[in-house]
Amino acid sequence: MQTEILPEFLSQPSGREAETILRSCVHCGFCTATCPTYQLLGDELDGPRGRIYQIKLVLEGQQPTRITQRHLDRCLSCRACETTCPSGVRYARLLDIGRHLVDERVTRGGMERLMRWALVRLLPYPKRFGPLLQIARWTGPLLPKRLRKKLPAPQPVGPLPPTVGRRRMLVLGGCVQRVATPRTNAVAARVLARLGFDLVDVPHAGCCGAVAYHLGAEDEGRAAMRRNIDAWWPEIESGCEAILVNASGCGVMIKEYGQALAEDSQYAERANRIANLARDPIEVLQDADLSPLGLPGRGRRVAFHAPCTLQHGQQLRTVVEPLLTRLGFQLTSVPDAHLCCGSAGTYSITQPALSRQLLENKVSALESGTPEIIATANIGCQLHLGSGTSTPVVHWLELLEAA
Repeated sequence: MQTEILPEFLSQPSGREAETILRSCVHCGFCTATCPTYQLLGDELDGPRGRIYQIKLVLEGQQPTRITQRHLDRCLSCRACETTCPSGVRYARLLDIGRHLVDERVTRGGMERLMRWALVRLLPYPKRFGPLLQIARWTGPLLPKRLRKKLPAPQPVGPLPPTVGRRRMLVLGGCVQRVATPRTNAVAARVLARLGFDLVDVPHAGCCGAVAYHLGAEDEGRAAMRRNIDAWWPEIESGCEAILVNASGCGVMIKEYGQALAEDSQYAERANRIANLARDPIEVLQDADLSPLGLPGRGRRVAFHAPCTLQHGQQLRTVVEPLLTRLGFQLTSVPDAHLCCGSAGTYSITQPALSRQLLENKVSALESGTPEIIATANIGCQLHLGSGTSTPVVHWLELLEAA
């Protein structure tokens, strides 16, 4: 794509990066076929090609409007377009750059600013979010039905295995996952212990930074990344061989620490090291000897929901399903498995109407094979799907513990 980006943008690293991405796009339109919002709305400006063009115009000097901002906001950042794109366009990175530029030039309404401020300052902090969730549970009967269905029930965590000198991996404690679904990391610790690993959860590590970074608060997001790097670094130097990230959305973010901190001379090298050490659980387990786990499946019918952050963000497609089959589960068919469920980080909060449509479509697809249980790989998807179905929804690691 030919560009005429203004010198003021080309003088900045992000502007030069945007130009490179734009020039890789041939405007073929293949991406529109797999874009969830384009399929729902049928508007070229609500598809990847249209959004790329709007960002290009801003970089070339056109003043963005509230309408421009709305079209960019509607993107789920699901990256299905990146999987489809024959030219390898790094659309998600271009979108982050474009959103930041537009937000600098277009003022949001007061309520919208307040909501985004609250999301950035509450969700990433378990000591803030945890009490709010507990209050919501106490007042649940008074809440509207739609909101009440979104509240996760308290989870039994169970005992954690002692560390006994096995091979060591760090584990991301996380923020929302640590509060809403603490069983996930506990199960991971027990399963990995049976396979010969000790998981190390460093208390000072926290949110991966994705919530703030993708809501335009990039400085807060990078600060969270630096805190994690500082917290993890002594353990890495002492021999931890990987960083297990049980939420696929957080996994994408951590694998991009090197990109996010590329201009930070104090952290760039360590950020790249962290990114290279990050592992989704399937990357650890897919080639492992799983015989110590037995066959926990016992023929149970499972619909696996592959989060966008797993299949498109991390490019780990159709990898969990074979492992579950090896362990005795019967995987049901899921139509349109490449499409987003509508969770997409904070999207279900910032774009509730579109999110609900996507949720209904996804639940219908997952339930079409009459599964006994739905399994996924991301905390946001787990909570979002759980609000739309009576079928139990769990992290797939929970299936590995024999019932």
